Amino acid sequence: MSLKEKIDLSKLPKHIAIIMDGNGRWAKSKFLPRFIGHTNGVKTVKNIVELSRKLNIKVLTLYAFSTENWQRPQEEISGLISLLITYLKSEIESMIKNQISFRILGDISRFSKEVQDEIENVCNKTKDNSGLVLNIALNYGARQEIIKAFKSLYKNKIDNPTEEDISNCLYTKGLPDPDLLIRTSGEMRISNFLLWQIAYAEIYITNVLWPDFSEEEFYKAILEYQKRDRRFGSI
Repeated sequence: MSLKEKIDLSKLPKHIAIIMDGNGRWAKSKFLPRFIGHTNGVKTVKNIVELSRKLNIKVLTLYAFSTENWQRPQEEISGLISLLITYLKSEIESMIKNQISFRILGDISRFSKEVQDEIENVCNKTKDNSGLVLNIALNYGARQEIIKAFKSLYKNKIDNPTEEDISNCLYTKGLPDPDLLIRTSGEMRISNFLLWQIAYAEIYITNVLWPDFSEEEFYKAILEYQKRDRRFGSI
């Protein structure tokens, strides 16, 4: 029996979030430029998006570029942004055809107008799609997101906010919290990612580097999730 056949389709996570880590190390291990690692990482993105769609996962959130990533060399940042634009232009028709709703988590105001326009174009053209919600976390930081939420609460004079009030001020408003958080490359940290939303997420860490995160590795993560006893604090 294949790994896919072992998956219980009635117990799939509604929302999977992934910290895509290891592109640079993958390239270094093969004596290749870091940019080649990122290029191969995009291929993995396409594969995991397609697998999520076929499994009827409701929401997939991918951590693409953090607020801290601006500290990287400008050449690498430019390359990452170029890959994003290429990805959006090449995938928009597929998103429309396959009913994928594309969204951005993060503050895109720091990017050029060209980049912002391309992002907004894809978001607008796919906003009414009813299938997989694909979130790309771009210039995203969870602490900054929470600060933004509390500023919104203050502005709207909500003096005694509930958890629902706070959730409604986050980028993920209206979406279920992640059930499963996957991190590739073996690093044991959250890296300022969805700190509010992953309060009860099951965490799966794999040593596999992101460009090598295959269909089988994705199924392994889901199968491990399905073995977990999710009690949410009860017994």
